[in-house]
Amino acid sequence: MSGYGLDLAVIGNGRTAALIEPSSRIVWWCLPRYDGDPVFCRLVAAGEEKGFTDVVLEGQVETRSDYVRNTAIVVTELIDDKGGAVRITDFAPRFQNLGRTFRPPQIMRIIEPIGGMPRITIRFRPTHRYGVPVASRSSGSNHIRYWRDDVPVRLTSDAPLSYIENEASFVLTRPVRMVFGTDEPFEGTLETTCRDFCERTHDYWLEWVRRLAYSVDWQDEIIRAGITLKLSSYEETGAIVAALTTSIPEAPGAGRNWDYRYCWMRDAFFVVRALNRIGATRMMEDFISYILSIAAGRAASIRPLYGIVHTDPLEERTAPDLAGYDGDGPVRIGNAASHQSQHDVYGSIIMAATPMFFDRRLPRPGDLALFRMIEPFGEEAARLAFEPDAGIWEYRGRTRIHTHSAAMCWAGCQRLAAIAARLNLTERARYWDEHAKRIRDATLERAWNPRRNAFSGAFEGDELDASVLLLSELGLVSSDDPRFVATVDAIDRELRRDFHVMRYIAADDFGLPETAFLICRFWLIDALFEVGRREKAREMFVDALRLRNRYGLLSEDVHPATGRLWGNYPQTYSMSGLILTAIKLSPSWGDRFWHGSS
Repeated sequence: MSGYGLDLAVIGNGRTAALIEPSSRIVWWCLPRYDGDPVFCRLVAAGEEKGFTDVVLEGQVETRSDYVRNTAIVVTELIDDKGGAVRITDFAPRFQNLGRTFRPPQIMRIIEPIGGMPRITIRFRPTHRYGVPVASRSSGSNHIRYWRDDVPVRLTSDAPLSYIENEASFVLTRPVRMVFGTDEPFEGTLETTCRDFCERTHDYWLEWVRRLAYSVDWQDEIIRAGITLKLSSYEETGAIVAALTTSIPEAPGAGRNWDYRYCWMRDAFFVVRALNRIGATRMMEDFISYILSIAAGRAASIRPLYGIVHTDPLEERTAPDLAGYDGDGPVRIGNAASHQSQHDVYGSIIMAATPMFFDRRLPRPGDLALFRMIEPFGEEAARLAFEPDAGIWEYRGRTRIHTHSAAMCWAGCQRLAAIAARLNLTERARYWDEHAKRIRDATLERAWNPRRNAFSGAFEGDELDASVLLLSELGLVSSDDPRFVATVDAIDRELRRDFHVMRYIAADDFGLPETAFLICRFWLIDALFEVGRREKAREMFVDALRLRNRYGLLSEDVHPATGRLWGNYPQTYSMSGLILTAIKLSPSWGDRFWHGSS
């Protein structure tokens, strides 16, 4: 395992989520939503002793931490030098209750003595206003209320509150519970409620996983990635965030620090596609509802990303009280890319909706009304396919006619033609076919660079770009097209660093890129597999799995020289790529167990 640095577990429930270090310290938790003001912010506070909660075991010599199998529950054991031991169970409640999904904005922590007479200190140091320690608090009989402006947070516990307030050590002789959440009274006894919620949350995740469909190989890896993607969906609105964090740098000292706690149309499409492949289709339906809420009647003004509530402003600013991850600032709130032109967004929306018309598992299949609602995105794709934009990598200082953007515009028109044919709309099928052909012909002509013997990242350009590896996956070219095979060869030769794959190697707004994008490795593996280099593809994939941290999770980037994970975390792009590539490379159940058996 080489993915050190971001060695964090994620707990969540579709409404709230938190990141936990192997020591049990919770270092990131936003309230009341993923994109809210962090109660715990130590992850990007440069090691300052603020914005966290933890359990400190006196004389600690060993730590063990992992997920409970097939769940989003984390169990950590702390062992001291005298044989004392503590078990800490962390989870966000999620289960079915009275016919509805119960997912309160709460985190629960159960602390149990499991050996000797452990002496512990419980520390709870919340922040607000992005990094300002909370100075005002008041205590009740079994809770402490921390005043965080308009969203106070309540800690409810049956541990001695005076010990928590004064950070005094005490001998843990019985289990204690802690519930973190919004300022709502806690009903029922903590002991019974926490035990019941934990058991029901455990059962919920086991049942969710049991219903998945996945490949023979790498089942554990796919399951963990699937759970992580589900934890990135804000179910109330259907938004799927790109990551749960802000401003973890793409590379040390690069200044490439962005806020990823929002919903990118492009990233969400990959998440929907990955989850559909393993049978988790509900997120697609919720995401389509989110898109329709955004897009009704205004396809011409669609932005590449939106907030969890799509009307929220995303103006970019910095947080002066947070020094950054490892002191590597700035910490940004909001994202200026929301004002960019990224034309692939239209194809992403149409492609995300396409399975609604073809997947027979869905209770509410796509119909003429839905088709009419997404057709305007096709009109924009047809209009903008050959207009310059910021591209998939969101260049801030230049625009070009990017090959990937044009290919996604083609894909949107081509899928609309297929949907129209499905609905027996012959005239509309012909209309969209004509647009698709026009875009395809021009893209293949203008993106091909005979001097480089490869498709370039932009029309009439010379620079290689890993995003063109998707041309075959999208269907723009076949995998045995000599031009695509040559492109795979060129990217494998020029953008690969050992088994790591760069997005591009030319200087951009911030200089020369230093780290490799994990999703680009998965794209190259898929392409190698499709062109017949299957042993190499499998070797690269097995190596990619070694980059996951102890909890099986990935961020956005990896440093080719050190293997250290960088970038916002956990990255839905990377986790989606893991799922899609694992399924592509794995044999089917029939191939493995029944085909040719005697």
